[in-house]
Formats: sequence, structure tokens, C-alpha cells
Amino acid sequence: MTAAPEHRSDDPHASAEETPAGDATAAGDGTASAERTVGDPAPDTDSASGDGPAAAGEPDGQPEQEAPGEPDPHAKHLAHTWEEARQAAFDCASPIPTAPVPLREAVGRTLATDITAHQDMPHYASSAMDGWAVNGSGPWILAEPGQRLAPHQASVIVTGGLIPPGAKAVLRTESGVISTDDDGLPVLTLGGAARPGEPRNGQHIRKAAEEAEAGDVLVRAGVVLNPAHVALAALAGYDEVEVLGKPVVKLLLTGSEVIEQGLPGPGRVRDTFGPQLATVVEMLGGLCREQARIGDSYTEWLAGLEDSGIPGALNLPADVVITTGGTGRSGTDHFRRAVADLGGRLVIDGVAMRPGHPAVLAELPDGRFVLGLPGNPLAAMMALSTVGAPLLAALGHGQLPPVREVPCGTTIEPDPGRTRLMPFRLLYGMASPAQHTGPGMMRGLASADGVLVVPPHGVQLGGTVPAFALPWGPDIPEPKAAEPKPKSPARKSASRTSAKQAAQSGPVDWSALLD
Repeated sequence: MTAAPEHRSDDPHASAEETPAGDATAAGDGTASAERTVGDPAPDTDSASGDGPAAAGEPDGQPEQEAPGEPDPHAKHLAHTWEEARQAAFDCASPIPTAPVPLREAVGRTLATDITAHQDMPHYASSAMDGWAVNGSGPWILAEPGQRLAPHQASVIVTGGLIPPGAKAVLRTESGVISTDDDGLPVLTLGGAARPGEPRNGQHIRKAAEEAEAGDVLVRAGVVLNPAHVALAALAGYDEVEVLGKPVVKLLLTGSEVIEQGLPGPGRVRDTFGPQLATVVEMLGGLCREQARIGDSYTEWLAGLEDSGIPGALNLPADVVITTGGTGRSGTDHFRRAVADLGGRLVIDGVAMRPGHPAVLAELPDGRFVLGLPGNPLAAMMALSTVGAPLLAALGHGQLPPVREVPCGTTIEPDPGRTRLMPFRLLYGMASPAQHTGPGMMRGLASADGVLVVPPHGVQLGGTVPAFALPWGPDIPEPKAAEPKPKSPARKSASRTSAKQAAQSGPVDWSALLD
């Protein structure tokens, strides 16, 4: 049986002429504007690189282009808040239908249909030992293997061998001795390590249906398959199993200035996406089946986004194409023009956040999604977490990735008009923004415990702030409920020292301890 292709099989999505999906997104703060038609001019002037310097309150020491606390002049043109962008990415996609996959590809997949025993397991009685199949008590006359055994006959058998008709037990090799009778014929007798009464009736025989009978349910639907499940399915007679669909992803890495090896010279940069992006996509629930690199010309962009088969996905096109760079609005940024020429529409055209605000999500007439990540590595990871993670979750029958509250270990000033995503480290149970978190940096993210989602109004020391986990990191811990403290009897007098300590009690800013 051949496995059916793992691919979206539903009808193509709405065309560019239909109402944009952004109008149906979850309610936000009321500032999101209607989506623009692909190709429409916009006053946003984000560069191809993806992001400007880090926002106010980020401890990476980079200067700001705007005065701290002043609105970003481009933020008013962005179509979605951070919350709206996540919800829009999740709502625009439908789960990929279930499909059969070969057993070798099933580990880690979610089972869609029960695995049942096609026949008895095992389907025949077999030997659990090397030795002899015997009928009755010894000594035994040796017979040819496989033939029916009469009383006091035996035949050689190996572990897993079919028990011949008439056999009642198996005598272990170490418990038997081959000798000769008075006529010089070979006979089998007990000896060596044989125990009294050995072999008992049925000893060392694996009975048919000992593990399961035909029709028994072996693995229930909904289980995430592990290697033991797959081995059990093979024993049950399966060549493939039905699993929930997962999105097939193609990576389209751009940039003629990018090198993949060695130290870059002036004007050149090392490739940060090639070594990590496919792995992160897999962690988020995608199946990365192709990775291609193109230059910066429009022709290359258009060819890269056209419907082309992926050998690793039975030559069917990807469900999601993820691009890097080219999401700005300069003459060298071709994402929007290529999508427009292919008849697509924009679902998300920028997000009021930093870093990662030039993130773009589009949908093509054939149902493929195209996710445009900014060219800076940290900005791209934040855009992937904001837009890519919900999209892949929706396509893969998952839930919107959770956002939890954590206590903040420092004061972060307001930045009206946009959300700031800050990798953080946990110090004494409080989250403090990591150092080295400029849009083009990776050092801060490499040591982070998660990402803070700082609202435009900022956060006070000790206040709670939303946060999400990294795909490769631990879950964000649930906040502990405060235990009521027993009341102590009031004292008639208090020393100046105790009064000073009381005045100094409260949250402590641990951010200075970060490297």
C-alpha cells in the first residue's frame, strides 16, 4: 500500500478580490486598520533589513531613532497589534486533513485512527528457547524438524521457530544431551542443567494470541506516537498509520551578500537562518522538506514562490513558504510585488511590535501561505514566534500557543503604539530583559529563558507582564499564589532600623546581575 501524500486537500482559499481576513480577527485595541490590497502603496518606509534599533527599555545599549516614550512614526500604518496578528495567523488557516504515513515517518506524529491487531499476536505458537520441541517424557527419538511429533519424539527448534504439530513443550539446549540407544540410534535425554520435571507441559512455548487477539485495540487515536508504538504497529501488520496532518514547509532564504562558511568580509554577513530555521520550524510543528537560497532579483523571487513540487513531499507544493528578508518597502524588496503577481492577498501586512514589525503573511490562490520574515535574525525569530507559530499550529490541528504572566524584575518604560518583544532571563523567580538583543543579534536569545511581551504602556518593577516560551526552551512556569502571612502582634515601639527595613521592602531590581 502506498502512503497518500501529506498535503492540504481542501479547496483553494479566497482570492485577492475577497474581503481581507484581517476584518475578522479577534478584537484588539481598535487601532488596527483595514488590510491593504497587495501592491497598494503605503507610507511605511521599513528597510529591507527588517528592523531598526532596539526599543526603549531594551538593555542592549543601542541608541534609539525616536526619543524614548514617543510614538513610532510608522506604527500608525501597521495593520495589526501583536495580539491581533497572532489571532489572524491562527484564524486564517484550516487544519490539514489526516493522511497515512509510512511507519518510519510516524514517530512524533499524532495518531488519527486506532491501531488494532489485524490478526492474533503472535499469530502462531513459537519457541521461546533454542533446543528441542518434544512430545511426552524422555528419552525422545529424534525426528525431522517440522513434522508431526508422536509421543516420545523430539525435533530441533530455534528461538521463534514454529512449534510443530504434536509438540507439548520445549527442552532447552542446556538441559538435553544427545546419546545413542542400544541399537546405536541417536536419542535425546535429560542432562546438563536439567531440573526435576523438566520440561513441563507448555514450558518455553509462546502461545498464539498471547499478546493480543485479532481486533484488539493496541494504540488509541490521539496518542503522539513513539518508537515503541511504531514497532507495535509493525507487529500488528501495519505498513503505514493514519495521522493528523502537518504542514509541509519550504524555506526560501534570500540575500546575495550572505555567505555560508568562514568569516565574512566587509559588506558580507554569515548565514544565520540556514543552520537554525528548519529545526525551529520542526519544533513548531512543521515538516521542513526543502530549503533553497536565491539572490535579490525580482525574477528569482517570483520563481522561488511559484508552485513547484517538493521531492520530499511526493512532488506536491508546500503548504507554507517561509522567506527571509525582502519585506521592507524599498525598490529592492520584492515580497509584496511577487505575491501580487501570483494573485495572492495579504493577511498581515506588518505588526505594531519591535523587533520584527515588517513581518508579512500572504495567501496564494492555490491555498499556500507565504510568511515573510525580516532579514535580521532576532527580528525574524520574533516574527516567526508571533505569526509563524500560530499559523503552523492551526494547520497542524494544534492550539494557539499559550502566553503566561511572569513577574518583571525591572521597570520598562512605555513605548506608545507598539509591543516590544524582549528575550528575558529568570533571576530569583523574576524576569529581566537579557542583554544583546538588537534586531541583528542572537547572543541574548541564545541565553534566554523566554520572551517578554511588553505592552505599549510599559511595566513597573514587580508587575506582571505577558511572556511566551521559546520553541527549544522550557514552559513558562505558572505564577505561584501568594501565601497569606500570619499576623504578628503589634509592638508598642519600633526601632529606627526596623522602620528603615520596612521602607525598603518590596521587589528588587535584579537586572543589574545580567551579563
